[in-house]
Amino acid sequence: MNEHDTRDDTRTGVGTMTGVDPGRLDDQQLMKELETIHRTRHDTLLYGSNDALRAHNDRMAQLEGEWLRRNPRRPVAAGRTREGARGRGCGEDTTPGG
Repeated sequence: MNEHDTRDDTRTGVGTMTGVDPGRLDDQQLMKELETIHRTRHDTLLYGSNDALRAHNDRMAQLEGEWLRRNPRRPVAAGRTREGARGRGCGEDTTPGG
């Protein structure tokens, strides 16, 4: 199955890069889908058609929304908040634990 597969039996939507309903994925599958879509984002933005970019946006929103639904108390790095960004100097690490 690839990102352009549009079989209706396990997919949401018709004729777009939709994939399996994120709610049907286990945590490991969801993370793999998120890693894949983030890895392909730049090329889709630069070289994809408007339809491809729209489909990519929709799918990314579905996957990220499901991840956020499952992880409402995810750790947030202080440097990734508005207040933290104002307080940090140039070149400081903004990743959790970094």
